[in-house]
Amino acid sequence: MTEKTKGGFTLPGESGYEQLTLAMAEKWGADVIRDSDGTVLSDEIVHAGYGIYSTICVIRDHNEWAAKNPDKLQQTFLCTPPVVAVPGKSELETADSAGVSNNISGSGGREADELRIGLMDAFFAEQFRINDSEAAFRYWEVYDRTANQKVDREKWSYDPADGSVTIHGVTLFHKYTVSFLAYRIWEEISMYNHTTNHWDKEHLMQIDPRYPETQEYLLGWMKNWCETHPDTTVVRFTSMFYNFVWIWGSNERNRNLFTDWGSYDFTVSALALDEFEKKYGYTMTAEDFINKGNLHVTHMPGDARKKDWMAFINDFVISFGKQLIDLVHSYGKKAYVFYDDSWVGVEPYNGRFSEFGFDGLIKCVFSGYEARLCAGVDVPTHELRLHPYLFPVGLGGAPTFAEGGNPTLDAKKYWISVRRALLRAKIDRIGLGGYLHLTEQFPDFCDYIEKVADEFRLIRSFHDAGKPYTIKTKVAVLHYWGALRSWTLSGHFHETYMHDLIHINEALSGLPVDVRFLSFEDVKNGALADVDVVINAGRAGSAWSGGDAWKDDELVTILTRWVYEGGTFLGVNEPSAVEGYDTYFRMADVLGVDEDTGAKVCHGKWSFEVCDGENLFTMTDACADRAEASGAAGECADGNVCVTAKIIPDGAGIESKENRYLTDGAAKVFLAEGDQPLVTVHDFGQGKGIYLSSFQVNQENTRMLYQLIRYAGGEGLRGLYMTDNLYTECAYYPASGRLVVINNSDTEQTTTIPTEKGKRTVSIAPYDTTFIEL
Repeated sequence: MTEKTKGGFTLPGESGYEQLTLAMAEKWGADVIRDSDGTVLSDEIVHAGYGIYSTICVIRDHNEWAAKNPDKLQQTFLCTPPVVAVPGKSELETADSAGVSNNISGSGGREADELRIGLMDAFFAEQFRINDSEAAFRYWEVYDRTANQKVDREKWSYDPADGSVTIHGVTLFHKYTVSFLAYRIWEEISMYNHTTNHWDKEHLMQIDPRYPETQEYLLGWMKNWCETHPDTTVVRFTSMFYNFVWIWGSNERNRNLFTDWGSYDFTVSALALDEFEKKYGYTMTAEDFINKGNLHVTHMPGDARKKDWMAFINDFVISFGKQLIDLVHSYGKKAYVFYDDSWVGVEPYNGRFSEFGFDGLIKCVFSGYEARLCAGVDVPTHELRLHPYLFPVGLGGAPTFAEGGNPTLDAKKYWISVRRALLRAKIDRIGLGGYLHLTEQFPDFCDYIEKVADEFRLIRSFHDAGKPYTIKTKVAVLHYWGALRSWTLSGHFHETYMHDLIHINEALSGLPVDVRFLSFEDVKNGALADVDVVINAGRAGSAWSGGDAWKDDELVTILTRWVYEGGTFLGVNEPSAVEGYDTYFRMADVLGVDEDTGAKVCHGKWSFEVCDGENLFTMTDACADRAEASGAAGECADGNVCVTAKIIPDGAGIESKENRYLTDGAAKVFLAEGDQPLVTVHDFGQGKGIYLSSFQVNQENTRMLYQLIRYAGGEGLRGLYMTDNLYTECAYYPASGRLVVINNSDTEQTTTIPTEKGKRTVSIAPYDTTFIEL
């Protein structure tokens, strides 16, 4: 049983539930009590001897000021769905595929070559309001999407009475869109809480600190807030100024029109655009954001203009954010930032985060990669907000702390994902958020969180003593964004599950492997010097595969030479894919696999036999002797390549992709579906190309990935501190002499671990953790 300890835990308190709050603080070993959205802390709680976190959102909860200054609300560009101009005898009303009504004029209405488009027809009227001010109107644009041309300003007019644009002189059967600036009149997190947690109160608006008047107001508000909250020890900023993008539609059948955790679309305003032009010497247009209606999704490669805009916003967020943080510090309080919600422009991984002066960073986590995302930031304190939140329902709408919910099982499933990452990287604090009184009906949940808190503090103590054991092989994940999007793509796992790379990141988050994230420019600047395996995973054209970055011959040459001299390029799905060359995958000669996009349908294809993956390595007599001496019979005591094993674990499997083929017949195929190779290994010079048609994270595939990495690095498929049961994992902390073994399954497991002091065999209950002293 884990020893009872205290500290490193943040408890959500609740006025009216003082006895419960203080009892749970004792049970869970809390040293800090926090408020949450919709809750307050009473004097009894505040003065109970705990540290006090107070949550603020700088840009909301200012409705009185916002109502008096409606032109200081935050904005975004919106683009109407495309409408096809068709002929008609009278003013016709047709509905496009989005269910939006638009009037197409004929002889009975306006001129026959006119097209009317209602600007707000497709959008949620409670979220947006048209900004037709003179300053904003200069940035509106109308496009002929069929011709991909901007329509001249004199060829369209705006009617403020009904919020429509009429386009004159249209070309029949061409489609048209209107891009316009809109105020955001309902802050998105408030909107979410109203719809999910059934809030019934005033809709909160968000104000834009870009305006000098807003800055003056917020500095005064922050000063007053600090003076009226003398007991607060930590101010938790939620987060800075600009929320991730969440655009809702008018039709309930397609309410969520667009969501992107990493998008900068909600940072725009006429003032920001004007200031950008003064600083950078060129004008950003509506189309720079709208991008043919696709917007600039984080999952796609950016361009120079997007990078400039991101840097421009980051400059401002740091500049004004630091003023607020300095003010908090002047009152003797610490400042933490929540790495979600209004985080856009904060960018903890762009090398400038320390300029804010934050004392800590808090990350909401469902998954292991999010724990690693938090742990890697340059900040004194790293804190995780665990799930489930203490809400009646979860993000997907399923019951949690309500009839039909099982929050204890939810907590176990979330914890096993996060726990394996916590074994690899140190986190300083954990905690919960929400309404504490909901736990009263779930005593088993309270008991389980007590166990989690004690386990966490013990694991943290091992990190305090020294780093955990890792294998020698170094891994780099290669994509367009590089370190800027370390560990993440754009949001939580349930928002990005369709991308192979998020599965790869989640698998890597708990493996005993050093991982870096590189951009293509990093590779050209020599970043591969201390890397053994490069992973490039994603579909063609995406930021994660790389898109047009692969048209750079220098990049391809550097990587090809690096593999030839001993590196391994591990490609997943459509790695290095780009049109215009003799192969679709630029690294096809290294991988031994390519994709036929239609050009080779008449060409012959190499047949292959599937290898069983066993007996890949021959154990030398010397290694056998060392293994026998160590008590780890059948395995090499120093963890080197002398292991006889199967490269594809039983139960491992990935989805097939169409039209993959072997380029020269030399690749070994270890997994296939019909004539489609799924997992291959291709020798290239002294190095290797490894190809996976896709990757879905589960326990079997995570073990497969780890074995492929070990194999690529010349460390064998088995080695020290590696469980023989793939449903279990372990971490060894040399400085503490402690081995932590975890069961990631819902059934009891027995596992054996080779160590430098011989084998250790343990049985572990479902979801449980065992601590062994070596």
